[in-house]
Amino acid sequence: MNRSLLRLPNYTLLFVSLFTLAYFFLTHEGLYAIDDHFYSRYAHQLATGTFHLGPDPHGLLHDPLHERVLIFAPVALLYRFFGVDIITTTIWPLLCTLGCLVLFWVLYHRREPVVAAAAMLLLGLHYFSLNLSNYLYPDNILMLWCLASAAALLFGQRAARASGAWGIGFALLTFAALLSKETIVYYFPFYTFVLLRDLASRRNYRFWAFSVGTGLLLLASYLAIYQLYTHDALYRIHLIERTNDFLKEGNYLAGNRAALLGRITWQPLDFFISTGLGGVLALAVAAMLGKRQTQDADTSFWLGLAFTTLAFYWLGSTSLNQYNPITLLPRMTTPLLPPLCLAAGFGLRNFVQTGRGGWLLGGAMLVAAAWVRSSVSLIYAGLSLYFFAAAWWSGPARKATGTVAFASLALLAVGLCTAIRPVYFMRKPSVSSHFDQNRIFRQYLQAPARGVVFVDDFLIDNYDFYYGYQVPPDLTFRRYTAADSVQLGPGEHAWLLLNRSTLTNDELTRKLIRYSEQDVLARFPRRRTVAEAGKVTLYEVK
Repeated sequence: MNRSLLRLPNYTLLFVSLFTLAYFFLTHEGLYAIDDHFYSRYAHQLATGTFHLGPDPHGLLHDPLHERVLIFAPVALLYRFFGVDIITTTIWPLLCTLGCLVLFWVLYHRREPVVAAAAMLLLGLHYFSLNLSNYLYPDNILMLWCLASAAALLFGQRAARASGAWGIGFALLTFAALLSKETIVYYFPFYTFVLLRDLASRRNYRFWAFSVGTGLLLLASYLAIYQLYTHDALYRIHLIERTNDFLKEGNYLAGNRAALLGRITWQPLDFFISTGLGGVLALAVAAMLGKRQTQDADTSFWLGLAFTTLAFYWLGSTSLNQYNPITLLPRMTTPLLPPLCLAAGFGLRNFVQTGRGGWLLGGAMLVAAAWVRSSVSLIYAGLSLYFFAAAWWSGPARKATGTVAFASLALLAVGLCTAIRPVYFMRKPSVSSHFDQNRIFRQYLQAPARGVVFVDDFLIDNYDFYYGYQVPPDLTFRRYTAADSVQLGPGEHAWLLLNRSTLTNDELTRKLIRYSEQDVLARFPRRRTVAEAGKVTLYEVK
């Protein structure tokens, strides 16, 4: 194989890794919502020895997030060594995001360099996988375990030696995914198919004996621990079902029956195209239709995993007791992304080598651009232009295909088009002013200050994070609306913390924030500016 072609994955890995780091630091917005605050709090409890495996001893909280130990356990370790802040809180999902890129490189940088480079670009520059690297959410963490688990299955079955070790690794990685989020079950239909196929063809007995044996041992130990601490071996499943029951008014068969037909027919396709994954889907379909697919075991493997996972996402349910299709949210798709991007990589490889299908791919991208009619259309329009131009350039003689220049141009087009959306958000101003607000907390709202701090309805739920969950005992935090009911004691002061980014954040003003800056200031007419940092101002009020 041409050495220049072998260098493409190296350059791609370096570029996408640096791009991911730049995105992480330029767009970081601090805590996003309830979930990442809960995970962070659990990490602090684990780091300080106050974490309880069973239900909250005070009966205050029963939620499935509490059981996803591999989301917050690594963060707890970081807290022990480096303290609580937003970087130590989110470095774990960032590392998992980068880990997926490294795994792509390890798997195919020598055998299929175009596939490796394309998969890194499609996953690493996808806006939502980048966005999720900024928050302590389980999705990118799960994505790494899912990819590692599937890779262990693929290559473990081929191992001439140490197939038992591969089987144990496969079981451990799958179990690690289960400890991160329950949606590793997306992969189970395909895993079951591979197991049954191997049993029918009488092969890979050693691999499966070790993997199934290890898996059963891990699962039995896991259930025994729950039985010991909660008196219910199936506590985690029952907790998920209770959550589904609590939310059943939004269930498609209970409170939202009229929307069910759309949800299981055209809405998922619209969702995937609208989130920028239409090109990935088109390339994966091109790989499935390619003539080499039936002869290429790797292509078949990743296509099979991608489309069975897609079917599960499209038609599956979050509950065993009721049919409740998975919410159409970008973060719910992360288990699907690695196999889908690898399958798309094989599709792009086929095009680079043969030049066939360029006009169809360009047409599919053009249809997607017309379908969404939004800023995402720029991605599809750029890809459409490339595939039309490349199809014309290769021509009937296919002289340009298979060259390093042709492959490089294809990867450059995919990279540039996919990067459009994250680059746009990297240039936007902050919508939370987290770091400015943190500066105010550290400089002015520390002991020995005494009194009350009035904050907005978003900050009231997570202000303790800014103190590493050790709030000074003489400081209390209240909502703006409580101003008239607060009585100050001797030596106490009152402060107003105003974050204008929060008050104008579209995601918060839809439901949570129902007041403007002028409304807040009118409630506190007697005020004196203490400090300003960007869009955050601290006032002393009377």
